[in-house]
Amino acid sequence: QVQLVESGGGLVQAGGSLRLSCAVSGNIFYVNAMGWYRQDPGKQRDLVASITSGGSTNYEDSVKGRFTISRDNAKNTVYLQMNSLKPEDTAVYYCNARITTDQRTGLMTRDYWGQGTQVTVSS
Repeated sequence: QVQLVESGGGLVQAGGSLRLSCAVSGNIFYVNAMGWYRQDPGKQRDLVASITSGGSTNYEDSVKGRFTISRDNAKNTVYLQMNSLKPEDTAVYYCNARITTDQRTGLMTRDYWGQGTQVTVSS
């Protein structure tokens, strides 16, 4: 009933830019914090950046000054602008959102994930 649809991944040369988008749809009462994670094969999924419903942001140290997270609350969409990309940024990027839904038994809040989008940065 809740879907997160990502777009914007691809192949780019080092120093280039990409913009990821993640649109949330479905039976939504409220979208709380949203974020982007990334994962290399065989490794854990790590937080890249997050943003609260009020717009406060948090970044992993290696992307500070290069990546910018933003959101459009009217569209329930979160973005990740990635500049000055490096080969070590190569990974599958996942959108995450903490969403409150209105169930018959009351409100329920939990994390939802997108399907992942591949970002590949060539040297």
